Amino acid sequence: MAEQRGDMRDAGDVREGEGAPDGVREEEARAWDALVATARRTVADGLVVGTSGNVSVRIGETVLVTPSGVPYDRLSPADLTAVDLDGRQVRGTLVPTSELPMHLAVYRHTDALAVVHTHAVHATAVSTLVTELPLIHYMAAALGGPVRVAPYATYGTEELAGNMLRALDGRSGCLLQNHGTLTYGTTLDQAYDRTAQLEWMCRLWLTASSVPNLTPTLLSEDQLNEVAERLRGYGQRR
Repeated sequence: MAEQRGDMRDAGDVREGEGAPDGVREEEARAWDALVATARRTVADGLVVGTSGNVSVRIGETVLVTPSGVPYDRLSPADLTAVDLDGRQVRGTLVPTSELPMHLAVYRHTDALAVVHTHAVHATAVSTLVTELPLIHYMAAALGGPVRVAPYATYGTEELAGNMLRALDGRSGCLLQNHGTLTYGTTLDQAYDRTAQLEWMCRLWLTASSVPNLTPTLLSEDQLNEVAERLRGYGQRR
């Protein structure tokens, strides 16, 4: 675990030559800045407790990852940790997250540039109840369709990474049985937003299904597909 530094700066202070390890490119320093900010956000928003969960971002053939067992508020520019796509450490001295196999599997098999893994309470609860999140809300379309639950396997194993990949097929997020969530995107903001949306949908379903003597209405696959088409034109055009 990294020692707490008395002169620690905010993650936003990362700049090449100003606390970043020797040999770190400016692009990597900026990416580490954003990664640390996202990791801290997962704690602030209640998606993880302590050092649970992890975040990564890909730059070319290099993957920057949160280190194992280090509280996010203690991470500084000097703690930058990175591996190649084979898992060999190429930056830093801290041990990478124990969930590295999941992160690398996503980067090898998708167009992801960022991955967020959390132990969000409502999503984890849902993962213990169903094999697929019921279609309680149309925002499931933003994740590619009905969100699947990857069967349980011990954390940090290739078995878990394989289960996750199968659950992710055609999706940008999934639940991990008795474990948590994993989402990816082309940016850290997108990956994080998908995590937050998934947790919200799980909370919504748990809330609606807990009302005695009533069963929540669910969307059909056709209704979800219609939303998916509309979402392709959503937002501002640049």
